[in-house]
Amino acid sequence: EAGVSRFTIHARKAWLQGLSPKDNRDIPPLDYPLVHRMKSVFPDLHLSINGAIASLGAAQEHLDAGMDGVMIGRAAYHTPAEVLLEADQRIFATRALPKTAHRVVKEMLPYIEAHLAAGGRLNQVTRHMLGLFAGRPGTRHWKRILSQEAHKAGAGPEVVVRALNAVTQVAA
Repeated sequence: EAGVSRFTIHARKAWLQGLSPKDNRDIPPLDYPLVHRMKSVFPDLHLSINGAIASLGAAQEHLDAGMDGVMIGRAAYHTPAEVLLEADQRIFATRALPKTAHRVVKEMLPYIEAHLAAGGRLNQVTRHMLGLFAGRPGTRHWKRILSQEAHKAGAGPEVVVRALNAVTQVAA
């Protein structure tokens, strides 16, 4: 009656008493079958599933099982290159080549410049980019340079370029 037809359902039932928010992310069991049953009971609603889905393979399994969408939360934030770079090709079957983490950084530079021109600080952007090279050669250098330099007054895109060059040198 309210006109809502899209829902994202978390597969973990949070316990409102006795568990910290951190414990609520791990201790209550996930119930993916419950969310899938909800989709079968309400086939006309657009239902997306959420809850500890950490890979494109796991996302595809839920889509293949009939879910309309999948939310990948923490994994997309902490290891974005691993989780997101091939999403368009694997989930949506686009023909374009997947972006590389290096390309994503280069594409972020105009956004960073605009953010700085509007009075923002570099670390307000780069703190969300720290995991971009997680698990890859050079990640330690990437994180160190951004963590040590991006918060300084006057820090600009050159810090990101220097961090990217450090990753490139290690990977070569």
